[in-house]
Amino acid sequence: MKLTIPDGDFKAYLFDCDGTIVDSMPLHFVAWSKALHEWGCAFTEEQFYAWGGRPVDEIIRALNEAQGLAMPVDAVYAKKEALYRELLPGLEGIPEVLEHIERSHGLIPFAVVSGSPRESVEASLDVLGIRDRFDVLVCAGEYAKGKPNPEPFLKAAGLLGVRPGDCLVFEDADLGIEAAKAAGMQWVKVDSPMVRSGRIRLDA
Repeated sequence: MKLTIPDGDFKAYLFDCDGTIVDSMPLHFVAWSKALHEWGCAFTEEQFYAWGGRPVDEIIRALNEAQGLAMPVDAVYAKKEALYRELLPGLEGIPEVLEHIERSHGLIPFAVVSGSPRESVEASLDVLGIRDRFDVLVCAGEYAKGKPNPEPFLKAAGLLGVRPGDCLVFEDADLGIEAAKAAGMQWVKVDSPMVRSGRIRLDA
């Protein structure tokens, strides 16, 4: 996979975490599958990736509504996150993104803008030893409207003191790309594991 970086004099880089910096989406899917199994809730891998970037609580509520279930949001949220943390020792980074982070660190400020809770994001970054690369973290529960709403990216830009139009977003999820566009930011697409493995073709 090669990252296609648009031309521009960018003043800040904003990175999604899961599936962008860390190759955590397969681990999150395993955690979701285990957490939802006891409730008889169906959640396919295709739907999981299509909903990438949505906060965990929003996903649970959407599944409840779609399948007529009454899963307790807080309990399922906690279970899913606990299962993910158990899988963290096997976490790896996305090499091309990590290379770009190391090459650009110290030149302009970085932020992580994630639909996952702060505890999960910090744990993922700590496994890779790169938590200190980021000046700002904006995580689930720290904004009113998640991606594809631009609010999370706009908040990160504000915290960094950088105009939205001067920010470049790195994202794997379509919802995140939509949010970046809505924020008036340029973006870099990071292919999902399903694309990188050839299970989904971009030209299909």
